[in-house]
Amino acid sequence: MRRRIVMSMLAGVLLAASTCLATGPVSAAPLPSAALHATVTAPGAPVTSSHAPVTAPAEFGTDWHDPLTAAPAVSRPATKSCEVTLAEAQFSDFTPYRGTYAPPGGCGDHWSKVVLRLDGKVKGRQYDRLGYLHVGGVEIFRTSTPEPSPDGIEWSVEKDVTRYSDTFRRRGDVEMLIGNVVDDTYTGVLDVKVTLTFYAQGRAARPAATPDRVLTLQNGTLTTPRNSERIVAEVYATGSGGGCEEFWYLTVPDAAPYSCKAAGGPYREVQIKVDGRLAGIAEPFPNVWTGGWSNPFLWYVIPGPRAFDVKPIEYDLSPFAGLLDDGRPHHVDVSVVGVPEGQSGWSAPVNVLVWQDARRAHVSGALTEVRADTLANTSSYTPGSPERLDTVGGHRLTVSGYVDTSHGRVTTTVRRVLANTSVHRWTDGEDTDGLKATWSDDQTVTVDGRGPARATRTHRTYTMDGTTTLGPDARLRTVLRLGDRAAVDEVRGGRRTAWSRLDDTYDGDATYTSDAPRDQRHAVGTTRERYSLRGSDGCHDRVLGTEQGVLTVDHRYC
Repeated sequence: MRRRIVMSMLAGVLLAASTCLATGPVSAAPLPSAALHATVTAPGAPVTSSHAPVTAPAEFGTDWHDPLTAAPAVSRPATKSCEVTLAEAQFSDFTPYRGTYAPPGGCGDHWSKVVLRLDGKVKGRQYDRLGYLHVGGVEIFRTSTPEPSPDGIEWSVEKDVTRYSDTFRRRGDVEMLIGNVVDDTYTGVLDVKVTLTFYAQGRAARPAATPDRVLTLQNGTLTTPRNSERIVAEVYATGSGGGCEEFWYLTVPDAAPYSCKAAGGPYREVQIKVDGRLAGIAEPFPNVWTGGWSNPFLWYVIPGPRAFDVKPIEYDLSPFAGLLDDGRPHHVDVSVVGVPEGQSGWSAPVNVLVWQDARRAHVSGALTEVRADTLANTSSYTPGSPERLDTVGGHRLTVSGYVDTSHGRVTTTVRRVLANTSVHRWTDGEDTDGLKATWSDDQTVTVDGRGPARATRTHRTYTMDGTTTLGPDARLRTVLRLGDRAAVDEVRGGRRTAWSRLDDTYDGDATYTSDAPRDQRHAVGTTRERYSLRGSDGCHDRVLGTEQGVLTVDHRYC
């Protein structure tokens, strides 16, 4: 509905990512698979609850439970640790915090783990805001913020940032920004502190296997070390900053009478190219921030999946290593298919992670195959009451290449298949507005060299099923289910060596009186999240539930 667009143009202005917690942080997506990297308990443990039965109020009051998610905590080794403060700031406008980072003393320079933590607090009235954190030019963290209660909230965010160890071994500039607007109406100042905790190696905690180098693009070009044998690009791609690309999944072609237009409809695809050649494709995650779907009462306690953890898209560019290892700068470009020409609203900074051949100064090779099917994208509009738009899209890409390393020829083949289907229905004036959509992103990376071939197969599925209705009594109701699922299998010589299954499902149902003062909205709402992560490394399964902002359910199943 049009009100949704107005709210979000005010609500989000910048960009963000990382991991929510208030009693339990979320670990960052590991490389190369999504295997468990979190503290877990033994499978089959009895159901537990950390809260006695709670009676919820009849409607929302002036305060509610601090934000939290059901995701697992970042595990920490039992070794010596050193803490460095990256930033302490109060964000009330669009002035970045700037400082200087220096590596810690006393914990060595090859750590078993590095954990980033943000602690924040805000009170009064404020929209959701989006932010980033750079160290030495590398984006290590993006996060969005919760919307506060009048009495004030506190929240924490943690992320495993061990993969950026190369960046942390050197001094570097720090820049952080959570763009905010503070005036007589929107009074919430975002007070945040960000630290890094470095865990030294020990008998039971060896140095983590991390990339040898972490690089950024320089004027759109990339120059890799000449002995690079594995190369992975990560792209923090999000449609945000207000306007229709924040709700790209709801856009419609020009012929349809809806407030958000895009000539090609809602299909979006994030592409990366090397010297003009298509090198990777991916489905963007359909983020919903904490003011999303016109209903902040859905998100006051439990955010949607990844709302506080905007994970980067990963592209394995190892097939291009033979091309990139010539010591020259190569153009790398990221674009979003489907965005109307000249339309802003997407940000896609790029980090490049590089693993080098320690025994050769120069690795040669070749790109042997780039095969892409024709991108499919069809949006069919059916006029009526309700109006209806059916969209089907998808794409396939295979890239392959080799490098001749000190341990023989290594051939990497990446196959990726994308698919999207959605049905969007709305009535005149968008007083009823509903979407049911599914996105799938399947990738297989095969590495063939000395010894048995290795393959990592990842199947990602994102779902959104919701409706917002504005009744004649000005009561606005949103019912919404969101899903984030991933199945990862690692295979060597035809035998599975590791696996994981993630299912993060959010359900919300909230109603309030629109266009009324805050204390006269008579809001009610229930929310629920179940985060299940099982695999060869263990099990985590937790369920949270709220009523009118009160935490009423907190169960653990393993």
